[in-house]
Amino acid sequence: MRRKLLLTVITLLAFVHSNAQCAMCRAVLESEEGQSTAQGINDGIMFLMAIPYIIVGTIGYFIYRTYKKTQ
Repeated sequence: MRRKLLLTVITLLAFVHSNAQCAMCRAVLESEEGQSTAQGINDGIMFLMAIPYIIVGTIGYFIYRTYKKTQ
């Protein structure tokens, strides 16, 4: 169980270092001087990408917990 939890945490944190911008967005945003807009766009994309995983994980946890109680 501890190994599965560790693997889950590592998997969830691994996306923090990935780049989620498409090629067109990257080309437009890299032409900016300060790069602050590009970082903000990338953070927003990462946030939007993480929400479905959090929702599915939460639902899965409650299903698992309910299943364990019935046994």
